[in-house]
Amino acid sequence: MILFLIGLAAGIISGMGIGGGAVMIPALVIFVKPEQHIAQSVNLIYFIPTAIIALIVHVRNKRIDFKMALPIIIAGFIGAYMGSRLAINLPGLVLRKWFGVFLLAMGCYEMVRKSREKEEKK
Repeated sequence: MILFLIGLAAGIISGMGIGGGAVMIPALVIFVKPEQHIAQSVNLIYFIPTAIIALIVHVRNKRIDFKMALPIIIAGFIGAYMGSRLAINLPGLVLRKWFGVFLLAMGCYEMVRKSREKEEKK
């Protein structure tokens, strides 16, 4: 049941375009307790079908700028290869810490960004 709930929460976040891994990986590590490499690998395989569904919905609603997406996709392929090679060679504890730092940095960025938006509206 816990795996179903984790998948549901991550799916909702993924469908919004935010990235379900931000929910799935910590939830798996906290509640299911796999190794960090396993949690991140499960997130990668989970991402494929959920991204396809979200992509279909967003294409139907004409919410994708393909000219903007193409260079990002190309660079993403290169980055994904480099990142996966790096992750394979990192100990699980180091990988977990880097992921935590990434989530913390994104959270801080969002708080600062929201504060700036509120100040600009005044």
